[in-house]
Amino acid sequence: MTVSRVMNGKRYVSEAMRQKVEASIRALHYSPNLTARSLSSAVRIGALYSNPSSSNLGAFLMGAFRQSGASGCQFLIEPGVTEAEAVEGLGRLIESGIGGVILPPPLCDSPAMLAMAQEAGVLPLAFATAKPREGVSAIVVDDYKGAYDMTWHLISLGHRAIGFIQGDPKHSPSQRREQGYRAAMVGAGIRIQDDWITPGLFTYRSGLDATRQLLAASRRPTAIFASNDDMAAAASAVAQGMGFKVPDDISIAGFDDSPIASTVWPELTTIRQPISAMAASAVVMLSNLVRQARNGGQPEISHVREMLTLVERGSTGPAPALT
Repeated sequence: MTVSRVMNGKRYVSEAMRQKVEASIRALHYSPNLTARSLSSAVRIGALYSNPSSSNLGAFLMGAFRQSGASGCQFLIEPGVTEAEAVEGLGRLIESGIGGVILPPPLCDSPAMLAMAQEAGVLPLAFATAKPREGVSAIVVDDYKGAYDMTWHLISLGHRAIGFIQGDPKHSPSQRREQGYRAAMVGAGIRIQDDWITPGLFTYRSGLDATRQLLAASRRPTAIFASNDDMAAAASAVAQGMGFKVPDDISIAGFDDSPIASTVWPELTTIRQPISAMAASAVVMLSNLVRQARNGGQPEISHVREMLTLVERGSTGPAPALT
């Protein structure tokens, strides 16, 4: 403790003792480990990811790591694909000394995960949730409106037979996106056939299976709206593989504007969800909350709503004359 006081220029050390310590420092050629100092004092936050194959993951990490550097905090990440992995991953993050954790869907809606973090004294932040909770800060998007707007866009192009690929049922955004689709169809006076809605899991492979079901419907859809871009890209691949021209014979639309949306051909019409910017906002919010708690204050819980925009590209067009 005496050495520490001398090194940090603190008082309460006699002049004789100060000279003795400084002489020892010179004799031993000692210098402080700046890295260790920064690690001990830095704000440390973590995140779990639930879908390692998602094309959104890269954008999330880019925004989070870039902002963590700018915010002067450490950012750690662990997998949480299954429930057991999520528990183990959060446990490792807690052991590493994090002060806060970013939870993406579906973990952001898990009472067990939120409770585990809070019981350990770790501040949770729900990322891209459709069901923000009192007492938990969150980044929120209006999935309902995004899906409503996209469905209405297809309707305005003359489509009446619009298929929908659901997202992972464990994710709160999935439910809101389907609700938006249904509301737009009902609002336009269009009866939704049962075989126009097929299950998906937000993965490319699930999009392949869902599209094959849609194209075998009793009345084939002239447009397919998938709950994310990975599944929309799969829908485009299946349709073109079966000889349909996109968008002349069938229009395809997605959600998120993840990197895959602009790397497939034709590029996907989609709802832009600014994942990188949202991740950066999450880091800023959470690091500030952790600092507030460290300083003995009460963390100010907030729900930040991010804006979604419709991006029209080459995968959608007017409904074909004959359906």
